[in-house]
Amino acid sequence: MKTFDSKSTTEDVLAGVDLTGKRVFVTGASAGLGVETVRALAARGAHVVGAARNLDKARRAIAAAQAEAGSGGTIELVELDLTDLASVRRAADQQIAADQPYDLLIANAGVMACPKGTTTDGFETQFGTNHLGHFVLVNRMAPLLRRGARVVMLSSSGHRFSDVDLDDPNFAHTPYEPFVAYGRSKTANILFAVELDRRLRERGVRATAVHPGGIMTELGRHLDPAVIEGMLEQMRARGEAFSWKSIPQGAATSVWAGVVAPAEAVGGRYCEDCHVAELTEGVDPTVARAGVRPYALDPDRARALWTKSEVMVGERF
Repeated sequence: MKTFDSKSTTEDVLAGVDLTGKRVFVTGASAGLGVETVRALAARGAHVVGAARNLDKARRAIAAAQAEAGSGGTIELVELDLTDLASVRRAADQQIAADQPYDLLIANAGVMACPKGTTTDGFETQFGTNHLGHFVLVNRMAPLLRRGARVVMLSSSGHRFSDVDLDDPNFAHTPYEPFVAYGRSKTANILFAVELDRRLRERGVRATAVHPGGIMTELGRHLDPAVIEGMLEQMRARGEAFSWKSIPQGAATSVWAGVVAPAEAVGGRYCEDCHVAELTEGVDPTVARAGVRPYALDPDRARALWTKSEVMVGERF
């Protein structure tokens, strides 16, 4: 099997791949990685349903992708606001009512290091959006995943900032730190994939989590440029080489894990740069940008998060 790396793009990964007849659901289809993911898959013949909170913005962003897909794949847009569980349930129920199976679901949407706030349902914004919104969406759509289907959760190397806090997920008793909250939500994305994979593998459905890499997209809109430069200076001081990925490079790991990599290799794992990441146990998390922290793959922690998430959203799966 051909190998890829941090420089590989969606074009590299999907070269020669025919997705005609495949159905894919992608969240966050109005900007950045979401648009590129939709474009790349549709260009290979897939029917892609892109979900976005702002449909007008999504239509403008997807127009070029649809033109490139030509007579091959097709793109459909649906409304989805991950900060509002009523919207999430409505979108999932519409998909269930349509009764069309899916081969791949990519949970791409998210927010990063935003000021303290809450979702419509009262959850801390990052945990509520990045994890709980997708938790409800994916579980409600699970019956539509046909045998051989995959679920790809977009996580981040930012998971190293913090494990989940099951006692205080909403920072009710903990001082709020934007990157700690982001870390919690990204660890939750990995743990969700671990437990989802365990629950669905007997049905022939596998789940994985991926880190797209460092990319300049709208995700970083809440970050002070001075903070970003400070982080880069620290890397340079440690002698680390760093370069931003392009958006096609950033979306490559999502499509690699979703349609190219062997299911057994990525199921229940965390991937980066188009390969399965290694554990970074014993490595200073403030230094190691690559790899996955052991707590993010802990199966007991994954089950505990699942139970806590069901309590929080008031729904059992």
